[in-house]
Amino acid sequence: MASVQWHARVRKYGAELQRCRLDAVPVDLGDYHPLKPITVTDSRSRRGGRKGSTSSSSSSSSSVAPDPLSSMLEGTDPLSLFAAASASETPTLSHSSSSVELGRKRRENEEEVGADFEPWSAKRGEILARFTTTEKLSINLFMGSDKNKASSPSSAVSEKVRTRLEELDDLEEGSQRELLNLSQQDYVNRIEELNQSLKEAWSSDQKVKALKIVIQCSKLLSDTSVIQFYPSKFVLITDILDTFGRLVYERIWSMCSDPRPIPDSFSVEDVNDTAKETCLNWFFKIASIRELIPRLYVEAAILKCNRFLNKTGIQETLPRLTAMIRGIGDPLVAVYARAYLCRVGMEVAPHLKDSLNKNFFDLLASFRQIHGDTVQNQLVIQRVEIPVYLTLYSPAIHWILQCVAYRAPDVLLTEMMERCKKLGNNALLLNSVMWAFRPEFVAARATDFIGMIKDCDEAGFPKHLLFGSLGRSLACADPPESERLPILNEAWKVITKVRSPQDYINCAEIWVEFTCRHFTKREVNTVLADIIKHMTPDRAFEDAYPQLQSVMKKILTYFHNFSVLFSMEKFLPFLDMFQKDSVRVEVCKSIMEVFIKHQQEPTRDPVILNALLHVCKTMHDSVNALTVEDEKRSLALLINGFIRMVSFGRDFEQQLSFCVEARATFCNLEPVIIQLIHTVNQLAMETRRVMGGSHSRKTAAFVRACAAYSFITIPSLTSIFSRLHLYLLSGQVALANQCLSQADAFLKAAVSVLPEVPRTISVEGKQRSSEAFLLDFINSFLSTLLVVPDHPEQGVLYLVRGLLNMVQDYTWEDNSDAKVRVYISALPLLAAMSQESYLYTIPKVDSNETLYGGDPKFVAEISRLCETLIGQVLDHLKTLGREEGVRRQGSLAFSLFSTLLAHGDLRNNKLNQLAVNLWNLSHKNGHCDTRTSVRTLEHIKQQAQQPELSHLSDMLLRLSLQSRA
Repeated sequence: MASVQWHARVRKYGAELQRCRLDAVPVDLGDYHPLKPITVTDSRSRRGGRKGSTSSSSSSSSSVAPDPLSSMLEGTDPLSLFAAASASETPTLSHSSSSVELGRKRRENEEEVGADFEPWSAKRGEILARFTTTEKLSINLFMGSDKNKASSPSSAVSEKVRTRLEELDDLEEGSQRELLNLSQQDYVNRIEELNQSLKEAWSSDQKVKALKIVIQCSKLLSDTSVIQFYPSKFVLITDILDTFGRLVYERIWSMCSDPRPIPDSFSVEDVNDTAKETCLNWFFKIASIRELIPRLYVEAAILKCNRFLNKTGIQETLPRLTAMIRGIGDPLVAVYARAYLCRVGMEVAPHLKDSLNKNFFDLLASFRQIHGDTVQNQLVIQRVEIPVYLTLYSPAIHWILQCVAYRAPDVLLTEMMERCKKLGNNALLLNSVMWAFRPEFVAARATDFIGMIKDCDEAGFPKHLLFGSLGRSLACADPPESERLPILNEAWKVITKVRSPQDYINCAEIWVEFTCRHFTKREVNTVLADIIKHMTPDRAFEDAYPQLQSVMKKILTYFHNFSVLFSMEKFLPFLDMFQKDSVRVEVCKSIMEVFIKHQQEPTRDPVILNALLHVCKTMHDSVNALTVEDEKRSLALLINGFIRMVSFGRDFEQQLSFCVEARATFCNLEPVIIQLIHTVNQLAMETRRVMGGSHSRKTAAFVRACAAYSFITIPSLTSIFSRLHLYLLSGQVALANQCLSQADAFLKAAVSVLPEVPRTISVEGKQRSSEAFLLDFINSFLSTLLVVPDHPEQGVLYLVRGLLNMVQDYTWEDNSDAKVRVYISALPLLAAMSQESYLYTIPKVDSNETLYGGDPKFVAEISRLCETLIGQVLDHLKTLGREEGVRRQGSLAFSLFSTLLAHGDLRNNKLNQLAVNLWNLSHKNGHCDTRTSVRTLEHIKQQAQQPELSHLSDMLLRLSLQSRA
């Protein structure tokens, strides 16, 4: 078989293409639409149909396949079917009952707090983080009773009540231990232990002990010995109160659910006597607590349980508890008690606005206590300044005002503003008002608020904090257009006078958004200049990177025109303040992300290019040996996005100069270098397109310069396959531009690199065999060689021979068939080269079909090379037979058979017989796919119908299918 002679089949590519085209079939578009649902009806009579029904269904053609989704839903969607089913099962309501139902739902909606109300859970973390202390704290821990209070089962009810009251008294008589000198973390741990003890006592049915723990914890809220920690203490203690309130409510609710569960929207009539008695017992226990603060807090914690007793219990209790708070002497303790009562009220009865409003107005009336002697003496003892003390009120007042202002009419909000004015525009209260009121309300009256801020006394609460709160509202809602500039001027007059750099940047950051949102680059540039002025001395910017980053983010949010952005005189100096490497890189990344997202057209603006080159260089220079691959990939993507947006139009030389500069700037990021090579290749092709294919000296010189750029740059890449593919691509570009010597150099370089391909490569962090990637590249390389003319000073097919010699010498994997698969892949190329007219050519490039003109010596040389390759494949097949690699042998035999069928001239008897032998060999051991074999025989049968391939009919008779034994 090794002596077989190769003869390529004469191909008529045009006729083959015509035969492969699909036949056009006329379509009636009258009722046709590709998205129109298919309606399938069943002609059979339906069982269970209504008697006497005269409706009938037209039968559908059996040849039309029913659409399972259409037939299942019959033109409707699942939700419509569900709604229809629900409607059919629901009795029709009369007009009056429908109105009642709608009215009930409307009332329920009014009594619910919507998603637009910020819950307490969103605030507690911030409070705990903000209000900390290094002072030592103390706590009283309940130790349990030493007295035996057990009573016999026959005790009277009055005896049981007296016993429980005595147990409560036991707590107040000193059955507790005081822990002193606790750190803040120790204190938090002890509170958590109490919370856990509460749950354990409750689960073990020690209800009185649980109540004692809650009372003890509530007492802690009267202690202001470490006043700066009080807001955090309030958060921790009220967590325990919330737990207790939930446990009591669930306990009583479960008693009502025996034997049948009651709905969440139950009424008093649904509650049984046992549950009512238990509930009443809890309130009696709490009423017996002697001290005001624990009695107030614990009753507020189980406020929701009033639902079990009567309809108006909550409505009657809230005013009473509100009035009780007036008995608390310490204004800080009182304001947090009001905050807790408002929180519970919003959870159980948000529609009862009167109690919320009353709490607020009581708060106003008690403000004079803040400046009383008692408070002032306490602050002197604890060495707390009045501004710091006032900030302790902020969380409680913010919360109370948020509850009061929620869905409140403007009339009420206006009244609250007026009452604030009567207090002499208390800064603390005014600040909370601007935090809590709707931004739209504040923005519409921004000028009035500025007037109130001016009238405030700055001694206790700095005005820049008030302007910061106003700025937050104006960032969410717009004031009247005519007032915007005066508002900005008034605010900045105050902000620019702030001496502390940290206080200054905290406020300036807020107003940057207002400035960017409503004004031009002139005003924004002025603001940036002021920020630089305040933050540069003593390198104050080093402590304010988060705020400065926020300023940058806001500017980038509103300025997407980078020519405007970089024309700001102070923008780049502002960028230079980010001198910490990690922060600087993050800022540069944010700039590039906005540029790539919003830059619609390529740019050649020198201002933009110079600025972004500086930004990209900053990112690139941050890369070092410790930089992880994901970070390198992220930076490269951003820099490549910039490179793709740079275009100098028809100034190709300037574009190439930019690529040269970029190559030097970004040499440490390989993906960027690869992108630059692609850009230069595109530039060469664009030059050819613009010049209409003309090849003037200037154009040719430029294309050669592009080729030189690529040829010099590609060896610097570490990825072997990147080098191979770019050599091939650059060679193809050079060919397309009639630069034959450059193309020849690229292709020879690719062949010379092939021996360097390692046997394994890293793919996504995993080592994989490189064989599949190498075969894929070689196939692409072979398809290019068809149009590459032989070099006049080299031998015939020197590039093909060079490639095949490399394949012969390459160290392939053990038990690999890759080498012979390359040989089989080379046969179609050689067959195509022997045709009089090639399948594809490059305009103005003479391929071998023109150079040799079908010279018999050239064709004979191709035939000899093919015979050598076939001989190598056949020898390998024999080796596989001896090594029992029958599956691999069958696969390779079938591949060679398919190649001979497609490209060989099977009129040659020896070649024909070789094809038959290969078919039999591939089916010998039953490892060939039967379906593939059947389709192949069908294809041969169709081909044999053509006059020039009629000889295939005889061969078809000798091809048989052999099933697996």
